[in-house]
Amino acid sequence: MLLWASLLLFAPVCGQSAAAHKPVISVHPPWTTFFKGERVTLTCNGFQFYATEKTTWYQHYWREKLTVTPGNTLEVRESGLYRCQAQGSPQSNPVRLLFSSDSLILQVPYSVFEGDTLVLRCHRRRKEKLTAVKYTWNGKILSNFNKSWDLLIPNASSNNNGNYQCFGYGDNNDVFRSNFKMIKIQELFPHPQLKATDSQPTEGNSVNLSCETQLPPERSGTLLHFIFFRDDRVILSDWSPSQELQLPAIWRENSGSYWCGAETVMGNIHKRSLSLQIHVQRIPVSGVLLETQPTGGQAVEGETLVLVCSVAEGTGYTTFSWHREDTQESLGRKTQRSRRAELELPAIRESHAGGYYCTADNSYGPVQSALLNITVREISGNRDGLVAAGATGGLLIALLLALALLFQCWRRRKSGVGFLGDETRLPPTPGPGDSSHSIYPAQVELQSLCVDVHPKEGDLMYSEIQTIRLGEEGEANTSRTLLEDKEVSVVYSEVKTQHPDNSAGEISSKDEES
Repeated sequence: MLLWASLLLFAPVCGQSAAAHKPVISVHPPWTTFFKGERVTLTCNGFQFYATEKTTWYQHYWREKLTVTPGNTLEVRESGLYRCQAQGSPQSNPVRLLFSSDSLILQVPYSVFEGDTLVLRCHRRRKEKLTAVKYTWNGKILSNFNKSWDLLIPNASSNNNGNYQCFGYGDNNDVFRSNFKMIKIQELFPHPQLKATDSQPTEGNSVNLSCETQLPPERSGTLLHFIFFRDDRVILSDWSPSQELQLPAIWRENSGSYWCGAETVMGNIHKRSLSLQIHVQRIPVSGVLLETQPTGGQAVEGETLVLVCSVAEGTGYTTFSWHREDTQESLGRKTQRSRRAELELPAIRESHAGGYYCTADNSYGPVQSALLNITVREISGNRDGLVAAGATGGLLIALLLALALLFQCWRRRKSGVGFLGDETRLPPTPGPGDSSHSIYPAQVELQSLCVDVHPKEGDLMYSEIQTIRLGEEGEANTSRTLLEDKEVSVVYSEVKTQHPDNSAGEISSKDEES
């Protein structure tokens, strides 16, 4: 009977250690039972970290026999237990071979893993032909008489473990019976184990999950995919070759039962881990503070005031609420995953002055800030500024009209055209119900201010504009500076000329009013 080696020395899926790199023996043909006289080739595999110039073979049957080969193969014809070892490596797991003299043998593979196709071969010596075979498993018939010598069991599992035997039938109704073979399907990989860097993390911190399992040395090249779940409902990741998952930030509502799954790429072998409980810890809020923008609790009437509520410590979703001291009613509420929240008070008025406070609550109860007194300052001078702006605008209009009129006078004098200017028009006298002064200049009829003094060309030296301001008592006050007077009633012009015969350079003037 074949002594099955227990090849359960697994290495991690990602990154096997040097100590786990045992050599692995492969058998060709891939059986463990042969007829005497047949030859079998053994190969010592798995030298990622060892030299393969020569291999040491250990054979144990009645006594141990040592053989050294220049390569990594050995041809054998004798029954026994075989191991191999490369220079600097541990010994491999044993392989037991049996060379039989029976007339019928049952051949099974050296190693079968779950998911493999289990092949059983009922083998007769060449000189004796069989017409049919049948197989039994734990005494039960697996197949009736047929002409196929091999039995195929696809997608083998632990359910296929047990004692197997075959029966062969000859031409003369001879019946041949093989020996029993105990077959144990080996586990391709054990159920994964979910591990976390912290099973009681604080809110907001990151947690790394790893789905750990192992592959046997014989199947170290098998590709696996992994998936992560929470509470059997939330899928944290799709199937991926990575056996690790990072949760950048975990929150209290993420507490629960976590587990992972591993399967082959073909999907024929799937296993899940046991559940891992993760309890996320929340830090209560503390150090609640109310501030304003602009700072200092001072606001300007008509502008926007921002109330800022913050906490020194606290995790998770926090509900912020703002209140006035006199009304106790909430001015606004905000719930967000933050240590700071803002509330805008647009167009604040003087009536908004008073004491304010805020509260913060992240499920442990509200915590109140200290009272903050807010004052509102009124902006003065707005109306005076509007009045001054209106007066200045009226003064500028009067100045522009006077300049345009004088320019027309000068052009006519240059062309020699006569002028009508002897009459002087004074501003109208205010009636009993009229005001003696106004913000804007009085509306008067403007006529030509050009005086016919018959000068020669070039006599006109310069012109000057003067203004007359009516005082509170109706007296006329003159000023040569336009921008100094806020209240202007009459535009007054004075045209001054110099005659050529005036050797002393005296300047005569002709005044006109309009």
